[in-house]
Amino acid sequence: MQIKNICCIGAGYVGGPTMAVIAQQCPHIRVTVVDLNEARIAAWNDTNLDNLPVFEPGLDAIVGEARGRNLFFSTEVDKAIDEAEMIFISVNTPTKTYGKGKGMAADLKYIELCARQIARVSKQNKIVVEKSTLPVRTASAIKSILDHTGNDVKFEILSNPEFLAEGTAVSDLLKPDRVLIGGDTTPDGEKAVNALVEVYANWVPRERILTTNVWSSELSKLTANAFLAQRVSSINAMSEICEKTGADVNEVSRAIGMDSRIGSKFLKASVGFGGSCFQKDILNLVYIAKSYGLDEVADYWEQVVLMNEHQKERFTNQLISTLYNTVSGKKIAFFGWAFKKDTNDTRESAAIRVADNLLNEQAKIAVYDPKVQAKQVYADLDYLNTRSDEENKKLLGVEQDPYKAAKDSHCIAILTEWDEFKTYDWQKIYDSMLKPAVVFDGRSLLDRKQMESIGFIYYSIGSGITK
Repeated sequence: MQIKNICCIGAGYVGGPTMAVIAQQCPHIRVTVVDLNEARIAAWNDTNLDNLPVFEPGLDAIVGEARGRNLFFSTEVDKAIDEAEMIFISVNTPTKTYGKGKGMAADLKYIELCARQIARVSKQNKIVVEKSTLPVRTASAIKSILDHTGNDVKFEILSNPEFLAEGTAVSDLLKPDRVLIGGDTTPDGEKAVNALVEVYANWVPRERILTTNVWSSELSKLTANAFLAQRVSSINAMSEICEKTGADVNEVSRAIGMDSRIGSKFLKASVGFGGSCFQKDILNLVYIAKSYGLDEVADYWEQVVLMNEHQKERFTNQLISTLYNTVSGKKIAFFGWAFKKDTNDTRESAAIRVADNLLNEQAKIAVYDPKVQAKQVYADLDYLNTRSDEENKKLLGVEQDPYKAAKDSHCIAILTEWDEFKTYDWQKIYDSMLKPAVVFDGRSLLDRKQMESIGFIYYSIGSGITK
């Protein structure tokens, strides 16, 4: 079966870039990305490619090449579903904030709504592809809805988890380590799997396209993120020991990273991991384990999340302690709000929790991030529901100029590892700050000797503060 028309429901961080690359690499396939959010679709269609709702290096060029040729963004969901042979579901699957599984299980209400809409609209057989991060056996729930509410249409459900990292999503899509496709082992299921394999084979070597049963595919996604997050929490646990003993976590990371059995990736100590997947997927694993009575397994994985939260609290407490145990009325400049560099994604960013902790102490915060807009910063704080929107805006401001953010501040907290921070005139920043001028580097981004020679009191994760 050769696919000629693809629809993707969801124009967010996964759906938009993934479909843009598919469209660019497969000019013979019409790709339509649909979303009910009119503002988001308008941004994807903006003639100014700098205004795309998702910032990823290289994405603007790909969208510019394919959009209008065979890549389309629309709010006409029913039309796109009806015309497509293959439908990707790429909607949000947040952690539940209510009911059974609150705080751990994935909320699948948007997935179910998509399935019911697909069933209602479809008149011909369809291949439905799970692209969102989903708990194990979600495919069976989707298939049950489609089979029982459809118009005698046959549906094949595939699992095709994404393994994208914000900031490198385009390169991850163009040159993936692997593409994983899970499906039923029935003849029809194998035909559906092969149809998706042929799409990716337009640019991905076939030896990197792995096919499994659908359950293994779903679980592989959760497991991969859990293992990566575990490494971050492990090195962050060591960063605290390093600060107490006089060791340097960067030297420790380099030493153990050269062990071929361990490798160097995800051994960078920081104020904590963020993003849309790590915490959500680990908590999902915890919930699954508890559901099967595997309490020890659940406790083991939950500790990774607890270690991550501890790192944010530790960073905050050390900052307050350094500023003479009070930050009330003191200006703290935040350099970075995104959860990592080269993205405007702020989901679960460490900056949010650190800011909330400092605002609880009546600190005044000035935020600068090169890609995150003010409305997103306030939305992130409002979501915590710690205080009113008016209180947040009274205590926290967002600046478009890092030098303005730093002026008259007591401390600069580096929360995102944007490369541009290393190029700033730090002498100029030092001269504009109140003294003693403190830099709290939550990403070990800057050069300690340079910062100390200027006169800063400098703290770096895993190697402590100026003695």
